[in-house]
Amino acid sequence: MHIAVVQRMLLNALVSLLQFTTVLPLGRPVGLEAFARRSYIYPIAGYVTGGIAALATFWISEATIAAAMAVAALLLITGCHHFDGLLDLGDGLMAHGSSEKRIRALTDRQVGAGGVAAGLSVTLITFASLIALHPIVWALITAEVAGKFSMALLTAYGKPFKEGTHSYLHSYAKPWYPFLAAILYVPLVLLPISPVKLAFAAILMVATPVLLLFISKHLFGGVNGDVTGASNEVVRAVVLAAMVLI
Repeated sequence: MHIAVVQRMLLNALVSLLQFTTVLPLGRPVGLEAFARRSYIYPIAGYVTGGIAALATFWISEATIAAAMAVAALLLITGCHHFDGLLDLGDGLMAHGSSEKRIRALTDRQVGAGGVAAGLSVTLITFASLIALHPIVWALITAEVAGKFSMALLTAYGKPFKEGTHSYLHSYAKPWYPFLAAILYVPLVLLPISPVKLAFAAILMVATPVLLLFISKHLFGGVNGDVTGASNEVVRAVVLAAMVLI
């Protein structure tokens, strides 16, 4: 295949990824298929969103304000897309009864107590962890890349329980895509972060979505886009907390 064609395909995939995961103004919409065929590039979006959030806090010396700005920046950049999935997952987890009732709570547009609890809990952990991290720039990028890796893993291995965006992405994903996504985590070793912390972050970015995969299969019979989006928020919080505690 001609090099120019390959470059155009990769560029389209990257633009499609960022249009799917962010609200950045990137010109005319590119079809989701361009990204779906290469969902292993998910972590690249983490470098972008984490980098922008880091820039938003770079000149803020007061830890509490910097942490609040980072959380706000992440929500704004992503258009609360993944955060919405976290709220929906919280409702699904807190619902009682059959899988059908849990799925109805998960996919309902209204936010219940479970969603509020999930959103508050994850946001508080993220906020508190960022306050304790100095500087937060490198931690933000690491946590965002880890969160996006978890989405690549769930996209590949999360059997859909309904038709939707996740089932579409899953239909193109290959079992080896998460291994390619893991390679995109490797450049983080160039950042001034302890190798031990990076190693624990890598473990958590795999273990957390695997746990979500098991829970979702048991409660809902599979995975949807809400679970995948929620994984990004949960993994980010877990990784940040681990970087403080280790």
